[in-house]
Amino acid sequence: MLVNFSTYFILSLVCIFFAFNINWMQLPAECWLYGILGGIAGALGNGFLVKALKSGDLSVLGPINSYKSVVGIITGIILLGEIPNVWGLLGVALIIYGSYFVLDTTEDRFSWALLKRKAIQYRIWAMILTGIEAVFVKKVILSSSLLVSLIFWCWFGAFFSFFLLFTEKNMFRRDKQQASTQAAMKLLYLVLCIGIMQLTTNYAFEHMPVGYALSLFQLSAIVSILLGHRIFKEKDILKKLIGSAIMIIGSVIIILLKDK
Repeated sequence: MLVNFSTYFILSLVCIFFAFNINWMQLPAECWLYGILGGIAGALGNGFLVKALKSGDLSVLGPINSYKSVVGIITGIILLGEIPNVWGLLGVALIIYGSYFVLDTTEDRFSWALLKRKAIQYRIWAMILTGIEAVFVKKVILSSSLLVSLIFWCWFGAFFSFFLLFTEKNMFRRDKQQASTQAAMKLLYLVLCIGIMQLTTNYAFEHMPVGYALSLFQLSAIVSILLGHRIFKEKDILKKLIGSAIMIIGSVIIILLKDK
């Protein structure tokens, strides 16, 4: 939780330099509303993501994120009126089918017992909340600008993630005691990665439907699998790569045939 808050907080400080060029009084009320809702969903979603990564395999948790495009499409239909075509639905089906290969590498295989794992539960909640957050971010972009949406993401995310620190006080004390120069540098690298990620993500949301944009992001599944194997020595890489490849094919169908 300290990592979650610190990331938002550092990015929020950077945003102050850009905030002076914005006329905040002219922003519509719905922009503030969706900014706040997005901040809540984002802080909770990233909090669950951190908890999932503490106890789960990166090579499994990464590909599960492919379901976020499904959440984005469903939420986009309700809040944005973005209706997928038949090819979009086929792509979603492939994403779900590909996840079978990845989740089948776990001890519980692809079963209901798998959902009892805390890491999987946390990752699913993270995926749902950040998928919903994506729609709120798009609503902010539509009612203001790309820059405002990025600043809101950082500021409201920092505000609400601060309160999550107090949900695990013992963890907070332990993390504080273990702080070091090396950990600080890793945090700065993380902040840089997330800052660039969110900026480019918001740009994608500005130019294409949310569900399609989230599908494109599933290329990261292969990165997660390879890094999980390389850094954390995780197993069953071939089957996970096959599953991720199927997921990515589904994502490519959604994107390339979105106008068919």
